[in-house]
Amino acid sequence: MSLFCGIDWATDHHDVAVVDSGGQVVARGRVDNDAAGFAQLLMMLAEAGDTREHPIPVGIETDRGLWVAALRETGRVIYPINPLAASRYRARYAVSGAKSDATDAVLLANIVRTDAAAHRPLPGDTELAQAIRVLARAQQDAVWARQQIANQIRDLLKDFYPAALVAFAELPTGGLARADARAVLAAAPTPAQAATLTPARLRRLLVRAGRRRDLDRDVERLRAVFADTYLHQPPMVENAMGIQLATLLRQLEAACAAADELTQAAIAHFERHPDAAIITSFPGLGNLTGARVLAEIGDDRNRFADARGLKAFAGSAPITRASGKKTVVTHRHIKNRRLTAVGSIWAVAALRGSPGARRHFDARRAAGDWNRQAQRHLFNKFLGQLHHCLQTGQHYNEHQAFPPPLTLAA
Repeated sequence: MSLFCGIDWATDHHDVAVVDSGGQVVARGRVDNDAAGFAQLLMMLAEAGDTREHPIPVGIETDRGLWVAALRETGRVIYPINPLAASRYRARYAVSGAKSDATDAVLLANIVRTDAAAHRPLPGDTELAQAIRVLARAQQDAVWARQQIANQIRDLLKDFYPAALVAFAELPTGGLARADARAVLAAAPTPAQAATLTPARLRRLLVRAGRRRDLDRDVERLRAVFADTYLHQPPMVENAMGIQLATLLRQLEAACAAADELTQAAIAHFERHPDAAIITSFPGLGNLTGARVLAEIGDDRNRFADARGLKAFAGSAPITRASGKKTVVTHRHIKNRRLTAVGSIWAVAALRGSPGARRHFDARRAAGDWNRQAQRHLFNKFLGQLHHCLQTGQHYNEHQAFPPPLTLAA
């Protein structure tokens, strides 16, 4: 007799239900969210008929955490059920809208019983790939946090310190997150203090921030910017805003340090992975972006049956909505947003390093695609090629990926 388990996950406790192939509840209960509770869960599954040779599959509304890691170690198949999908199933069993944790556990068990083929099981990624996922996602979160703080600083500077925006915010690389920008603003958090900075002090600040080139040019430029005429807040208000800026700069400094540290750790782990050479063979992918790609797709070769599954997971493949005489093709909104964010960086960087990618992008633009649509289409094509290379163990080949036109080949 086949058995299926559902776990309604919560912070302090979990409701567990086991059903048989007919949907009858065989066992149910509530366990604590700790080691003793997990042992109680294993005892409940064993009494229901769980064996080492035939472990009971589990449906749960999360794909991370200590319980998921412990369940993975038992060797059973785990189905992370999207909470939105689970809520849609609820009306299948009770149209009244009634809900409880105990019935949700039975619901999850029945989803695994009836529709397991419609849900993707938790991939069997290696421990190294899981570690890369932790570090790459943390690094991406740190970059987003850094950008959020930098945006707050930029908004504050607009209100009382326009000279800083002229000096740093419009620079092509880094902007306010640059080490030299942080150093100068920390030393002079108000326009009045900036106007008193001498060339020698500016030079020392730039050198301390790691600058070695074009010091004379930049010192002269900064002196001219800070000495120019701008509107000012009242002195007390300006000083108060300077205090606020100083606190935000300390947060930005910590966010930059965290991002840099996590970047080094993610790259170091990624370089040890066997798939790193294949992933970085693609134009536009370096060690950091490659780590982000690997973090999201994993290294379980059975996770995606074909390239279409990977493209749908990344949100690069379009979705068709057809009803009656109306058919609409649009981009996906339900997708892995972390992988989508990497896709934009990948596509833009590939345009500079791959003539074939540039030809493909220009052809899509000539066909009427907007810039973002053409980038997404290029990312979609790269994903199909990446899936093939990972499955076959081959490196990227420009001529096979983007065969040149006959006129160029001749």
